[in-house]
Amino acid sequence: MTDALTLLSLLLVAASATAAVVVRDPSRQALVLAVLGLALAVLFTVLQAPDVGLSQLAVGSALTPLLILLSVRKVRRRGRPEDGER
Repeated sequence: MTDALTLLSLLLVAASATAAVVVRDPSRQALVLAVLGLALAVLFTVLQAPDVGLSQLAVGSALTPLLILLSVRKVRRRGRPEDGER
């Protein structure tokens, strides 16, 4: 049972990591990165490292994608011309 759960979580990590590489839009990449962080947290918990899993859950699936989304939003807003600039 444990081997099947480990294999399933490894496949989930591999699929989400591949999706993070394939997706081209930065906003969608951040969301896929959040899913990858969640999958890694599950993998660490299955491998009996719950402390690492909790850290991954907090940083990898919450904080890092949030910072990426905020950065992409700021860059996109900065790239737009102002109302009187054309």
